[in-house]
Amino acid sequence: MSVALRYAARSDVGLVRNVNQDSGYAGPQLLVLADGMGGPAGGDIASSVAVAHLASLDGEAHGGDDLLEQLRHAVSAASRDLVDYSSRQPELHGLGTTVIALLRSGRKLAMVHVGDSRAYLLRDQELVQVTEDHTLVQHLVATGQLTEAEAEAHPQRSVVLRVLSDDPSAPTLDESVREARVGDRWLLCSDGLSSYVSTETIAETLRAEADPGRCADQLIDLALRAGGPDNITIVLADVVDTTDLPEMAPQIVGAAAVDRERPTRGGSGAAARAAALTRSPEEDEGTDAAGRTERDALAEIDPPEPTMRKVLRWGISALVVVALLAGAVTIGYRWSQTQYYVGTDGTQVVIYQGIPQELGPIALSEVHEVTDLAMTDLPTFARSRVTSHIAATNLADAEEIVAGLREQAQPSEPTDEPTDTPSEDPSAPETERPSEDATAGPASIDSLIVLTAVGT
Repeated sequence: MSVALRYAARSDVGLVRNVNQDSGYAGPQLLVLADGMGGPAGGDIASSVAVAHLASLDGEAHGGDDLLEQLRHAVSAASRDLVDYSSRQPELHGLGTTVIALLRSGRKLAMVHVGDSRAYLLRDQELVQVTEDHTLVQHLVATGQLTEAEAEAHPQRSVVLRVLSDDPSAPTLDESVREARVGDRWLLCSDGLSSYVSTETIAETLRAEADPGRCADQLIDLALRAGGPDNITIVLADVVDTTDLPEMAPQIVGAAAVDRERPTRGGSGAAARAAALTRSPEEDEGTDAAGRTERDALAEIDPPEPTMRKVLRWGISALVVVALLAGAVTIGYRWSQTQYYVGTDGTQVVIYQGIPQELGPIALSEVHEVTDLAMTDLPTFARSRVTSHIAATNLADAEEIVAGLREQAQPSEPTDEPTDTPSEDPSAPETERPSEDATAGPASIDSLIVLTAVGT
């Protein structure tokens, strides 16, 4: 029996943070979760770099014996990039990220892990935590200095001992190879879920909801209802028989995604207000109250917002260049073609394929469809949304967005004014008309690698 993965990835910024520093990736052969740390514009870059390097492994033919070596190589390359980036941006010294990556080849699953993000396996209705947290309190529990109950309430429970960072020494990874069994359900999550939702509740939710996407949504909602001050990211995958699997495109969420600035689903309810009242200054700055990386210097970094946004743009641009040099053309193009958004060409509502950014003179999107919906038929607020681009999760989502806009449309009344239509004179020379290709939209990106969105 051949097996495959049916997967979903979801992420939410949470009720307190202003920046989502998590990144997640779910694809046919690869699952990745990275929880970044290091200030408002450091952790998101770190997690995006990790996902970019690992994403190039998806869609390739892998030998069953070298899965771990390929994962090690990708993580090491990401580590070198973080060291280089931090050396060029010293104000971001200390940026880092947790990493969990699962790479499949046939019925084999290889996993590498560093940090306090977790992997759970639901097998035969029993949930088991597969990874071990690389935290101070977990070390104290393992050495008998703390009980599990004491660890849950320990003030330093978020202090991480091992992460992928700008430390020149390569990180020590936990590694394992397991069998992929039909019926298994894998959950990768950031501590935004595991720190606020009990293992028992997570297990009940995983058992109750069969659809991976809806299950991931429910888990995020549970964390938000619990106060959800941290970023919350879920990567969920079921091992299924290939005959039961519809065609699926890779999914990227969080800091590495097009809609990286999407607001929390928690809104302004009671939980959100309570979380805002109790948040600490460290959480306002995008770091954990306990100092996630044990670098006190991070708490002193507080550059003005414009500077940080410039750093972010340069960081993501540097990431794209690194990805280009990596030579992973196939997976980069494949990912870019899964991204869609709704925008305008100035007169009509247009569905674009790609991302609404430019890399120098190169547009990173192209026209998928020029709809018959005119911008002038839309109410003012709808025109504003379309002009600033509306991100879609896939083509079907983009088409639904257009359908929603069409329901809001108010068709313009026809006018009786004559139009200047040139008369048809058979003897007149035929004027040359521009080809359809000339208005087909931005340049094609067939040969361009885009593993993460350029920051806006």
